[in-house]
Amino acid sequence: MADRTRALIDLLLHNDALTFGDFVAKSGRPTPYFVNVGKVGSGVALAELGRLYADAIVDAFGTDVDVLFGPAYKGIPLAVTTGVALAEHHGRDVGVCFDRKEAKDHGEGGNLVGHLPQPGERVVIVEDVTTAGTSVRATVPMLQALQDVEVVGLVVGVDRREQGTRPDVSALDEIGADLGLTTVAIATIDDIVGYVRDVDPPVATSDDLARIETYRATYGVN
Repeated sequence: MADRTRALIDLLLHNDALTFGDFVAKSGRPTPYFVNVGKVGSGVALAELGRLYADAIVDAFGTDVDVLFGPAYKGIPLAVTTGVALAEHHGRDVGVCFDRKEAKDHGEGGNLVGHLPQPGERVVIVEDVTTAGTSVRATVPMLQALQDVEVVGLVVGVDRREQGTRPDVSALDEIGADLGLTTVAIATIDDIVGYVRDVDPPVATSDDLARIETYRATYGVN
């Protein structure tokens, strides 16, 4: 397992952002585990999270990124802390942009905050987790509607490796193919299972792992 992957899973566990039990995913599926990056709430933890995302972006895109976009709401702190990490650790000063759920009808107006992507700029979207990819499919057309803006990639913390519209293709891979994006996941559910199975003291019970296996048999892809 890559050091970056291990570091992310450890960070999520230490901040109660990766939990096991009975939950409902954004897709509406009942799930035995849940990833909530919104629980990463301290300055130190957010700085580490941003560094992990920044490292993944540099490895995948090099200097071919001009803007980070964080979909509301959990993508907002991700975009901000990743932008800071790119500047501090990689000497890359990129724009940071996010959206509001509802357009503002006073002041500057509109629904985009921060650096408004300009013609010719290349945008990478940062997200916490991919299940069905619904939010990204809504985000990309909104960004592409800005004249001559190129959405080049999507970086997520955790890929749940769940089926998209076809049972043999994951939602993340399908998004990449359909929208022409380079997609990157720092960790997958397979990484998580491998990590928690071996960690001492245990953070997941044998019943938790069995339920994840059953869930993956129903909704997952290899």
